[in-house]
Parts: sequence; structure tokens; C-alpha cells
Amino acid sequence: MMSRCLARLGAGIVAFLLPVALTAAPALAQEETGVISRAAPEPATYSGGSAAPATATRQMVVTAHPLASRAGLNALRDGGSAVDAAIAAQMVLGLVEPQSSGIGGGAFLLHWDAQTGAVTTWDGRETAPAAARPDRFLSPDGTPQRWPDMVPGGLSVGVPGTLAMLYAVHQKHGRLPWARLFDEAILLARHGFGVSSRLSALLSAMGPAAFSPAARDYFFGEDEAGPLLGEVRQNPEYAETLERIAIEGPDAFYRGEIADDIASAVRNAWRNPGDLTAADLAGYTAVERPAVCAPYRLYWVCGMGPPSSGGIAVAMTLAMLERFDLGEVPTPEALHLIGEAENLAFADRDHYVADPDFVAVPEGLLDPGYLAQRSALIDPVRAGGIRDSGTPPGVAEPPTRDTTREAPGTSQITVIDADGNAVSMTTTIESAFGSRLFVRGFLLNNELTDFAFVPDDAGRPVANRVEGGKRPRSSMAPTFVFGPDDRLRMILGSPGGSRIIPYVVKAIVAHLDWGLDPQAAADMFNFGARNGPFEIERISGADDWIAALEALGHAPMKVEMTSGLNIIVVRDGGIEAGSDPRREGMALGD
Repeated sequence: MMSRCLARLGAGIVAFLLPVALTAAPALAQEETGVISRAAPEPATYSGGSAAPATATRQMVVTAHPLASRAGLNALRDGGSAVDAAIAAQMVLGLVEPQSSGIGGGAFLLHWDAQTGAVTTWDGRETAPAAARPDRFLSPDGTPQRWPDMVPGGLSVGVPGTLAMLYAVHQKHGRLPWARLFDEAILLARHGFGVSSRLSALLSAMGPAAFSPAARDYFFGEDEAGPLLGEVRQNPEYAETLERIAIEGPDAFYRGEIADDIASAVRNAWRNPGDLTAADLAGYTAVERPAVCAPYRLYWVCGMGPPSSGGIAVAMTLAMLERFDLGEVPTPEALHLIGEAENLAFADRDHYVADPDFVAVPEGLLDPGYLAQRSALIDPVRAGGIRDSGTPPGVAEPPTRDTTREAPGTSQITVIDADGNAVSMTTTIESAFGSRLFVRGFLLNNELTDFAFVPDDAGRPVANRVEGGKRPRSSMAPTFVFGPDDRLRMILGSPGGSRIIPYVVKAIVAHLDWGLDPQAAADMFNFGARNGPFEIERISGADDWIAALEALGHAPMKVEMTSGLNIIVVRDGGIEAGSDPRREGMALGD
């Protein structure tokens, strides 16, 4: 199995012009909005799969919004590849779900080439301006600034990478013309789309004062009332921007007038003016990186490597769990084991993982012997508390721990085309509405707040500290799972900040160990640990789980855990898909 997997690594438009009827969104988590929701949370109970998965026989697209899924499916129906569908979907998401992703942000993408059997991964993570220094988020007295104070404005904006990455992947794996992939987003931007319940509620919760003047004008208008559910909203500036990019390619974005406007918006921001320049934009490049692949039981799990910690942490967690029987259904004992493995993985992730172009990330983190030693620290019947990092092979002394906060303003695109090629793309502008800076119809990210605010400890550097040109560490975890026959079995990913890692682990275990279909795996209540308290989703019946976990020595917390898992499972003779009910996604296929 190992040798086969190593060899595999190798190297008609439908326009929606009327408001879209969507179900009411669940209550908004405080971590997404920065304010407390005025609505009581809606329980997301584990039903064992009350909703049936979507099914198809040839191809499938799953995104966080029906219009984006429709754009992706139309690209497939026009003969496009999985990459073409992901690009078309992303352009629509930037319009209809601007709080989560867009061309002003970054992304990681996994691609499976069914013909050659190659997994490739693409890094479109944002980069810090050349002028950025390690003390970027320190007060004059040397103490770290408050994270919420640094999100809005220019200091938090990194050079966007999504467009450059998508163009590079399209050059290798696209079939349709680049310009064709912008058609539906341009049409919707010009003629209007129906505002969803989630977008309306997020804007209402944050209020106009949270946004830059340009963003405030677009989202709230002169009366600052904000859009209501179903209100038709147009964005002609976004249409014009996309038209230029469609015709001229990404150079229209990274050079010339658009780049100048981005740099100007950052440097003249209404809050926290930044130092990003047109030269920073012109110098950006997307990077093709090695996939992180590791076995789990009879399967092989592949994910994104650094600067994302997602692939490494998921692989470490699963490797430490492999010696345990997690049963056929979720139990408190199984949740305990998963949380303990996640604590150990996060302890190492917090110390070691950062941009590999600046920091030597230890290869020994995935060494089987090392992971066996770490797994031996798990007591099957007693919680181990906060964990220290280990010392993987080849490391003399670990750097200091970084507890950087990550917000869940992110989205997941999951695609398989008629030839079996697949894409898992996690795409983000960081927190909800990013930096709240609005340029030419799109929002800019606040990705630099994913760096460590404290750059060193007693003279020892933090791996994820700010440096010019560096990419901040991420937890995004687009993932492929291959079966014992080396055939692609599962395509998945989720938004959720650093909780992405527990969300993806939950979904993999739910499907492979507990036999849940992709919709049931997405539906299932969320839980996990990030080298801190065991967290369990605020669900009906959570108190019973908490009591059982307390008996195992945990101090569990009930929290909002707004995942956005979009999952495709490939079975003999068909495709199944599930989209997270906590968001507004949809799976569409033929």
C-alpha cells in the first residue's frame, strides 16, 4: 500500500436573477462576528443521518452556497474539469458569500488526476508585505495588541493569493477557457442575486460601524439599514473587476490599476493603515508543494502541508488513534481518545509548523516511531490535560509555543468531475468580512492576524512570527482519502479556524470507523480539543456527553462550533455527497 501511494504522489449558463429562497441560517457564533448573536443557538443534534446524502453517477459539486454549486455544475456540464468547476464556484462565492472568501483572500487546493494517479497541492496563501517586521502587532511597551483591534484596517492585509493559485492550476488542469469561468459571477453581479439569511444576519450582527466607508456604502447603503433576506443585490464594480481578470488574466489584478487601488486602500485605511505596496502584489507567486500523506487503518489520507498545519495535524491525530478501537458508533470513550490525540497533535503543531520557506518544519513529526511514542501517552480512561510538545527525530530544541488565534471566515469547495478528477479547496479571507476593507467590489483579507503577535520568548523565535514575504500558518485542511485499492474514496474539507482540524478528523472517523454516509458525517455534532479544554457543540443532549467526559477527567466546554463540511464519497457505481447544515451549502450533480 505504502509503495503504491508514494508512486501515486509523483508529481449553457443558468442565470439566477431573482432572490434565492434559502432556509433560515443557524445562530451566528460569536467567534465569526466579533459580537454576541441576538438569537438563541439552533441545536444541531446527532441523528445518525436523518437527511439522505445527495447522489449522482458522473460528477458532483458541493459548496457553501447554491448559486456557487450551480456555477460549478454548469462548468462541468460544459465539459469542464474539476478545476474549472472550482474556479467558477469561487468567483460566485466572492459575490454571494463575501464574508468568507474571495479574490481578496487566499486558498489551498488539492488536485487528484485520475488518469496519472497524481496528487498535487497548491499554496495560494497570502504573504506579508516586504516591509512587515516581527513586532508588527506589539504595542509601544512591547505587549501584544488585542486581536480584535488588529483585524480591521490595513495592518492585517496580506497579498491575496487565490487568483494566482487558481490561474496556475488552470494552466495545468483546466479544460474550458479561463474567461468562460467568470461568466456566471459577472452575470449575477450585474443583474443581482438574492441576499441569503446568513449574509443578512452577519451584517446585522456586526453593524455598519465595523466596516470601512467603501464597504459600509456597499453593504448598508445610505440609510445604513443593511440588506434583508432575499433582497436583490447588485455589485457592478465586482463585475467590472472580473471582466478585466477574465480577459487579461491575473496580471490585471496583480499589476496596474487594481493593484494600485489595493495598495492605496491598505495604506490609507480608515483604521490601522498598513504598508502593502504595488510591488508586493506584483511579486506574488503561487507555489506547488508536496502533499502530506499518511496511512489510517486500511486507508491513505492526503492533505495540505506547511504553511498549513491542517494536513500534518490531521495525519498525526489519525496515526495516534490507529491502535485504538473506536467502536462502531460514537461513544464518550471514543470522543475521549480523539480529543487526547488532537491535544498531542496541537502541542506539536503550535511549536513547529510555519511557512517552510522560513522555518525548517521537522519531517519527523510524521515518523511512525515518534507517533507511536506520542500515542503511548494516551490513557484510554483518563484525560492527560494540557500537553507539552514532543521532540521528533532531527530536532534538538523546539521553538516556543504559538497560540495564535484563527477566525473561521472561510469556505470549502469540493468537486469530482466525470473523469474522476477531484478538487478539495479551502478558501478564506480569515475572519468574517476579512479586514472590512472593500476595493473594486471585493473585500480584502485580514490574514496577517494568523501570525504570532508575540515574536519570541526569552530570545527564542516563534516559528510563526511575522516576517516580510512570509505566509502565516493556517489550519485549513482540504483532504483526500484513498481506499485499500488506491482508489479515491473521500473528498472533504471545512471552514472553522483552528477547529478545522477537529472537524475534518470527526468527518473521517465518522465515515471510516462509524460507517456514516457523507451527509450524516456532516450533520453529526462537532467536538474536539486543541490542547485545551475538550469542546463539544452546543446541542440538545450535550450535557449527557459532558457528564460522561467529566468522568474521564475532562473539563468540557459547550461552545458554538460552526463547521462547514462539504464532503463527497465515491462508491462503486455512484457518488454521494453531504453539505453541512450549519451553513447554506448545497450538493449538485449529474
